[in-house]
Amino acid sequence: MREVLSEIEAWRAAGNRVAVATVVKVEGSAPRPVGAAMAVSSAGDLTGSVSGGCVEAAVFEEAQAVLATGTPKLLRYGITDEMAWDVGLACGGTIEVFVEPVAE
Repeated sequence: MREVLSEIEAWRAAGNRVAVATVVKVEGSAPRPVGAAMAVSSAGDLTGSVSGGCVEAAVFEEAQAVLATGTPKLLRYGITDEMAWDVGLACGGTIEVFVEPVAE
C-alpha cells in the first residue's frame, strides 16, 4: 500500500476521487502477495499492481464502478494451474481483491 500513497495524495489534491484495490487472499500461485495494492483515480489514472495482465484491466473497471457507486466490492479471480498453461498464463491460483473508495 505504501507504494501507492504518494499518487493517492496527489490525485486527491487535484480533486479526484480514488479507489484502492488490495489483494486480501491468495490460493495457490499468484504473481502478487496478500497486501499488494493498486489505486485508481476518477480521472482514469492507475498506480500499483494486484496481479497483472487481464486481471489488472478487470480490477480497473471494477474500481471505476466502485467510484461511481461508492459501494466496495470483493472480487475473485482464478484459474487452475492446469488451465493456466493451456491459456498461456504463467501461474494458476486464485486471488481475492477488495476494492474500496478512499474516504474523502
